[in-house]
Amino acid sequence: MAVRAGRSAKGVGGFVVVTALTFLGLLAITFFIGRVVPIDPVLSVVGDRATQAQYDAARVAMGLDRPLIIQFFDYVWSVMQGDLGTSISTNRPVADDLLRVFPATLEMATLGILIGVALGVPAGVWAATRRGEWVDQVMRVFALLGYSVPAFWLGLVGLAFFYAGLGWVAGPGRLDIFYEGLVPARTNVMLIDAALAGDWDVFRNALAHLVLPASILGFFSLAFIARMTRSFMLDQLGQEFITTARVKGVPEWRVIWVHGFKPIRVPLITVIGLSYAALLEGSVMIETVFSWPGIGNYLTTALLNADMNAVLGATLVIGAVFILINKISDVLYRVLDPRSKG
Repeated sequence: MAVRAGRSAKGVGGFVVVTALTFLGLLAITFFIGRVVPIDPVLSVVGDRATQAQYDAARVAMGLDRPLIIQFFDYVWSVMQGDLGTSISTNRPVADDLLRVFPATLEMATLGILIGVALGVPAGVWAATRRGEWVDQVMRVFALLGYSVPAFWLGLVGLAFFYAGLGWVAGPGRLDIFYEGLVPARTNVMLIDAALAGDWDVFRNALAHLVLPASILGFFSLAFIARMTRSFMLDQLGQEFITTARVKGVPEWRVIWVHGFKPIRVPLITVIGLSYAALLEGSVMIETVFSWPGIGNYLTTALLNADMNAVLGATLVIGAVFILINKISDVLYRVLDPRSKG
């Protein structure tokens, strides 16, 4: 028991150290990239009509006159205290802005990955069991479209067809103007806030706005997940133990979902995790097309305004999400495959 407890403590300690070092590396990359891009943060604050004296005073006030390594350590210390600076665009703390906009992206990406997993995994398995048949060919064409169709074009077509043409979904934005401000922002996830407030009219309106952009994100994740699931399943179905199970008369559904699908769960976690992180990070085009007030839209606005505090803060959050999802994947590996605990 003492040996097991020692190993457990050592594992937790190693996990914390690796996570801390990864996050420190992320801070370093984010900071130094922010310093080498051809954007002058001082000029963004004082404007291009400021005098040299005003420019120099602002540069000193922002701490940009100090050595770069000192600036980096100051940046790390500020981040550890939750201070990401003040946004030039909104004149509010960047941390407060991110707490407001990131849940909107999280809400859309979460529904998108749920759609991708719920449809992509069965589609990939079905295509693998019907290799070479019309089902397999349709799925492969579908996956190819998911890789090649531009997100902004699909978003515009979706709005023109389902919103302007058929009226099945609501338009751009997160809520109709009439419903804004009716429920308190407890989590900034509109569906959860509306459900907690018991305001089901706001809930339905939020869902009507959410379903189309989330479905488009789900389409891209579905294509990727289905393609990888098919590849994993084809490899498993070609193994000798699958042939043995069929010869023994094991029901086909059990051969597929137990003997074939069970071994691919661990690599499939990686695929789903990467797809989810990509949706959180790569939803800029969809958020722009749908005027969705998420982190992608916030980052785009910050870049256009040369708002480096907001850019660095948003980039840092996105990188931290990747780290978190990877660590969650590691935990799920150990749950699904006890052999990985060694």
